[in-house]
Amino acid sequence: MRAVLLGVAGLVLAASAFAKDKPKGAPPPPPEVVRPPKDPWPSQYKPYPGQVTVIRGATIYDGAGGRLDNAMVRLEGGKVAEIGASVAVPAGARIIEAAGKYVTAGIIDIHSHLGVYASPGVEAHSDGNEATSPARPEAWAEHSVWPQDPGFSRALAGGVTALHVLPGSANLFGGRGVTLKPVYGRSVQEMKFPGAPYSLKMACGENPKRVYGGRNQLPATRMGNIAFARQLWSDAVIYKRRWDDYTRRAEAGTAKPTDAPRRELALDTLMGVLDGEILVQNHCYRADEMTNVISMAREFGYKVTAFHHAVESYKIADMLKAEGICSAMWADWYGFKMESFDGIRENIALVNAAGACAIVHSDDENGIQRLNQEAAKAMAAGRRLGLPIAPELAWTWLSLNPAKGLGIGDRTGSLEAGKAADVVLWSAEPFSVYARPMQVWIDGALMYDWGDPKRRPTADFELGLPGVGEVK
Repeated sequence: MRAVLLGVAGLVLAASAFAKDKPKGAPPPPPEVVRPPKDPWPSQYKPYPGQVTVIRGATIYDGAGGRLDNAMVRLEGGKVAEIGASVAVPAGARIIEAAGKYVTAGIIDIHSHLGVYASPGVEAHSDGNEATSPARPEAWAEHSVWPQDPGFSRALAGGVTALHVLPGSANLFGGRGVTLKPVYGRSVQEMKFPGAPYSLKMACGENPKRVYGGRNQLPATRMGNIAFARQLWSDAVIYKRRWDDYTRRAEAGTAKPTDAPRRELALDTLMGVLDGEILVQNHCYRADEMTNVISMAREFGYKVTAFHHAVESYKIADMLKAEGICSAMWADWYGFKMESFDGIRENIALVNAAGACAIVHSDDENGIQRLNQEAAKAMAAGRRLGLPIAPELAWTWLSLNPAKGLGIGDRTGSLEAGKAADVVLWSAEPFSVYARPMQVWIDGALMYDWGDPKRRPTADFELGLPGVGEVK
């Protein structure tokens, strides 16, 4: 008993001493507040080392709609340091004479399935559609990405410096998309574009109703698509309200960590959309369905960042401009199913002419290697219609507009001082079928060189196989 009393006395003395040491008037410790993590799988990407490089004498399409003839650009410290008629040339800089050649901002593909539908295209690599429920927002594309997909090096050789990998369109809510750099890493995290927002892949139209209607379950119709999606958004609003209420009480010191709502990974993603932190990339073909989705977004308080495929965007281009919604489109794919029947070659040009955000995307492991030619086809179709589209303007469809659609337009997408040195040197006018990238820089590091076999990245998977890299 005496030992117990002495122990209690020791605790009292210790508490008393602590009280004496504690500064008078010190604020109480902040309350412990539980919060769902915003980025639990952060980027581990580290830029490759580069050197100060000056390209001079080139025609430059800066990605923001500008053109400079016989101009220069300096890459330094991973950034575009200077661009103009003349730039400073530091001692020891690598100088590239580019008279007769063209320089552009790197191509950004806002819609790719590289890594989740990897090459070789076999069932073992088919990891893009978690087609077990019409709503799988808890699934993340990055957890399916195979970092050794040979397609990444092919995209790089096509002038691509960033790409957005999405789940497929079997589900109304397919899961989260991720923005990557086409540089090989041991993990997908080593390829992730640092700080790029996550996206939520949504889909409307034929694909979800075909997949799940074929199983005799909801949704089997377009009205079923919207009904299912509205219910899930309604659930997400309630989930967010619970977290907001808990957070207010916890910050006021009236709620304990154990009062926090149970985390639902699917609803975490939707709450991120409602909070404006996760961008909605919505697969949708028909104009009427896009307007339905816009109405649904208004009902539940979220925003669609871009409609993808969007072959009927030309019918509602004014609405898309007013809503600030981008359209990621093909140059001439149409008619392969009923919802693509009204696609026209002038779609991209008409969206652009309306002042809306026009983007050329691939959705294809081969098309991503030739996006410059896809944009050229769209530009030509617009010109035949009587729309005078300058090539430097058309380049925004491949660079700054997709960068904006991915929430990274402040860091890349155009050759402006302070932005990432994501740059392509072309052998000829980049909209020519004869043009090809000669050199590609990512964050100022030379990642691809047509004239140097050692700078043509090859996936580990290809090593030891007959024909490696571009030989195939």
